[in-house]
Amino acid sequence: MISTTSRHTLSSRIFFLQGKAPKEIQAILTQTLGEHAPSHATIKNWVAQFKHGDFSTCDAPRPGRPKTVTTPEIIDHIHELILEDRRILAKSIAEQLGISREWVGSIIHEDLDMRKLSVKWVPKCLNVDQKRQQCQSSEQHLELFRSVRSK
Repeated sequence: MISTTSRHTLSSRIFFLQGKAPKEIQAILTQTLGEHAPSHATIKNWVAQFKHGDFSTCDAPRPGRPKTVTTPEIIDHIHELILEDRRILAKSIAEQLGISREWVGSIIHEDLDMRKLSVKWVPKCLNVDQKRQQCQSSEQHLELFRSVRSK
């Protein structure tokens, strides 16, 4: 599917190839698209690119550090750490992996679809067996608590 920006660039390229100036292209797009039309400065930039032979509608790669945090390996490592110790803190995971606490939280909530329940990380949606196991575990803990308290 082509993005809206790519469609506007393509339209501008067609008008450029027809020999239209940036002001004419902007007038046509404004008449057609109204407030959603690209600005005159944007159209001027596109026309300058077209003049240099760059007819690409895709964004060029940008400099800077690529996103390496949300790799499958990191996600799996975080998941393993949580399964080893459901009470582990996101801060502790961040320190172990050398990534920010915010990224750890994002991975836990969005990629692993887990949330903190009391002090344990649990999946957001438990299936029937998992719910039953959680209830049984809770009942056992409650019985243990009551037996220790009554002594």
